[in-house]
Amino acid sequence: MRKLKNSELDRKSLEEFKASDKTPIVIVLDNVRSLNNIGSVFRTSDALLIEAVYLCGITATPPHRELHKTALGAEDSVQWEYFKNTEDAVTKLKENGFDIYSVEQAENSVSLENFETNPNKKYGLIFGNEVKGVQQKIVDASDGCIEIPQFGTKHSFNISVSCGIVLWDLFSKMNYQK
Repeated sequence: MRKLKNSELDRKSLEEFKASDKTPIVIVLDNVRSLNNIGSVFRTSDALLIEAVYLCGITATPPHRELHKTALGAEDSVQWEYFKNTEDAVTKLKENGFDIYSVEQAENSVSLENFETNPNKKYGLIFGNEVKGVQQKIVDASDGCIEIPQFGTKHSFNISVSCGIVLWDLFSKMNYQK
């Protein structure tokens, strides 16, 4: 087995990416403080053709050198928008027909493996602060919560890891199980 060279990967150009049909998911980062986490979310969003990333509250925005270190240019391909208040991002998504799910440990949450996607729906997925998680008022404004099963001693995944797990699961359900 031989590793492929980047030139053999047949990746889209920036123009092709922007013109591509997107996965109908918008990521909402609710007061995420780590620039590395933010950059990683952009990179994962690029890989899975995510529609947009909404940056809220204290979440940093491009251009930023530290964010670029992990995004590696994905901040230029993935559409993004900044909102001072996460509530405004949620309102915009709801007005545009998105179902809103906080990725959070909460009463009556749906375990990720049991979450069913609908090909006729668009999803807004909210990921919270590294310490405090998604704000309770945002959880309250959500249509539901998705929880990632965990079996060890820790109570949470890193936000960029959570985002990668949830996005891959929903992307595969939406694209490979048709």
